[in-house]
Amino acid sequence: MSLKVFTGAIVAATALVGASSAVQAQEECRIGIAMYTLGAPYFAAQEATARRVAEEAGCEVRSADGQNDMVKQIGDIEDMVAAGINILIINPRDAQGLVGAVNAASAAGVHVVAIDSTLDPSADFITQIQSSNEANGELVGDWLAREMGGEPVRIALISGSQGNLVGRDRRLGVIRGLVDSLLTNYGNADVEILGQGWGDWATEGGLDAMEDLLTAHSDINVVLGENDSMVLGARAALQAAGRLDEVILVAAADGQKEALELIRDGEYGVTGLNNPNEIARMAVEVGLQALNGELPETMSKLTYTEPAAITQDNVDQYYDEESLF
Repeated sequence: MSLKVFTGAIVAATALVGASSAVQAQEECRIGIAMYTLGAPYFAAQEATARRVAEEAGCEVRSADGQNDMVKQIGDIEDMVAAGINILIINPRDAQGLVGAVNAASAAGVHVVAIDSTLDPSADFITQIQSSNEANGELVGDWLAREMGGEPVRIALISGSQGNLVGRDRRLGVIRGLVDSLLTNYGNADVEILGQGWGDWATEGGLDAMEDLLTAHSDINVVLGENDSMVLGARAALQAAGRLDEVILVAAADGQKEALELIRDGEYGVTGLNNPNEIARMAVEVGLQALNGELPETMSKLTYTEPAAITQDNVDQYYDEESLF
């Protein structure tokens, strides 16, 4: 598997880890996995995969659930460092608030790899591994443009939470890809966002937001959500209202198992690839490379997984029946 490194756009592709032959620890390996929460399937899947990959490499593993509490996560990291870990995988609760704990871990000789949630790049860590909201969104938007075939696009937008930068990047990525593809392929871009609802990233929130949008707008033909969970909730609202056949369901990100099953069956349009298992696998292998002294000489502080729009044409490539997410 090649990793693509982005700085706003794809600028390089670097072969860091091999999917067919996982990196093995060449000396005693003790890995700590500090999750800011395990209260959602996505994060539970991340922790489970990181643990499995680390154990397969011969490492001793400690993990902790920060319970969405920054102070607890800081304490978890301090306890792991005191216990003698030499690799730390961290999904940070707060970009700024975890800098001190990360710097202290690095100063103690721990190789730190951040995953998923943003950690301030001023902190002392190897790299942050995420999916690219921008690149995924543009691929999703391009697919939607081609699916609409130049017809007017009337969007009901369901966002996660106000002020959330991840959500902003996701929706703007899709809209940018949609408009650019429409202009390129059809010479015009008739796109209207009829309304924006807030679903708090959850299925129930997506359902409630969609109910309000359906009441206000009769001409919706696309539902765009910032994650699969909210779109799945919106789908339930559309089904209850008898309007499911009127719309294309689009998620900017995730690849949740339930969404992939619907995509496979032709009942859901597209979602962006945000695979927690791949992010976790790559993080452990980068940590092992650092421990083994095998990292590339130059490495970006931000490493993105390869982007993809998951559709009915390629869903079998990404669906994993055993995944927790």
